Amino acid sequence: MPETTAARTPVDFWFDPLCPWAWMTSRWMLEVEKVRDVEVRWHVMSLAVLNEDKLDELPAEYREMLEKKAWGPVRVVTAAWQKHGQEVVGPLYTALGTRIHNKGEGTTPEAVAGALADVGLPAELMEYHDQEDFEFDAELRASHREGIEKVGQEVGTPVIAVPGEDGEQIAFFGPVVTPAPQGEEAARLWDGTLAVASVPGFYEIKRTRTKGPDFSNLV
Repeated sequence: MPETTAARTPVDFWFDPLCPWAWMTSRWMLEVEKVRDVEVRWHVMSLAVLNEDKLDELPAEYREMLEKKAWGPVRVVTAAWQKHGQEVVGPLYTALGTRIHNKGEGTTPEAVAGALADVGLPAELMEYHDQEDFEFDAELRASHREGIEKVGQEVGTPVIAVPGEDGEQIAFFGPVVTPAPQGEEAARLWDGTLAVASVPGFYEIKRTRTKGPDFSNLV
């Protein structure tokens, strides 16, 4: 793990650029950085890896999305991480998410190439987008596995790991929220997340989603 600035609370965040819910949770965490002494450490995970052993059980539309749209962006982020360091992961994710979700460009090669340009990373990283024998597959899977092993198998993205009792990290799927909370609302949700993490036997709060992803308050 990269070092964290002194006196700031580390939060580890696993994302797949494809997921709109992870995107909104990530924007919430950036808001939390403004109002609480926390520092987010960004890590890749993959919905394609998560579901690769159960593709036959998935709805056809979701299966097709994973097979055709999920691999490219996460490969490029992983390659950028491996070739240019952990510090590029967060900015590249922001550039990708802004194009994919806020601007509605989707997970097209053009959107991924544009995100690389937005953060000054070399266009040559696009070589990894469709690389089926992916050079950094082991590193991608190791990062994915680290997040999943913290939270359990029956989840998706995002995964966040926060300080729990006695400072030991506790991981959760979520929080799933729309739109992304800002300002003091973001702070209250963060404080609540720490509160439930401090209870050793706490596992889950959930209700049915009645709204889709809302990016209207994101630039």
